Amino acid sequence: MRFPPLGFGLGLRKKHCLAVIEQLPPVDWFEVLTENYLVPGGKPLHYLERIRRDYPLVTHGVSLSIGGTDPLDLDYLGQGRDLADRIEARWVSDHLCWTGVGGVNAHDLLPLPYSEEAIEWRRSRTPGPWAG
Repeated sequence: MRFPPLGFGLGLRKKHCLAVIEQLPPVDWFEVLTENYLVPGGKPLHYLERIRRDYPLVTHGVSLSIGGTDPLDLDYLGQGRDLADRIEARWVSDHLCWTGVGGVNAHDLLPLPYSEEAIEWRRSRTPGPWAG
């Protein structure tokens, strides 16, 4: 899988949205943190929809925990997909890590062990083009 080249991008923070709308900085695209926009409606999502008219957007999450042992959060995946569809995200990404165990979130991006077992576990949790 290849991502389309978009040029020079920046991480978009909510506190900068209004300035981006008003000033249209010379940036080719913006990355938005998925978790900041999962609540339907509100000013931040309104700003994001406005920015999408002028810039391509991509989403990047920090909560999938693809390397964890807990079941994947299907609600989170669905909300992320809804957001990506709503803002016409050019691509969607998340960290290859684990973020908790037993339903307890560590609020950190924890590394996977360097082992064949960890590779196989990751493959088993990422169907489709991410599996390879």
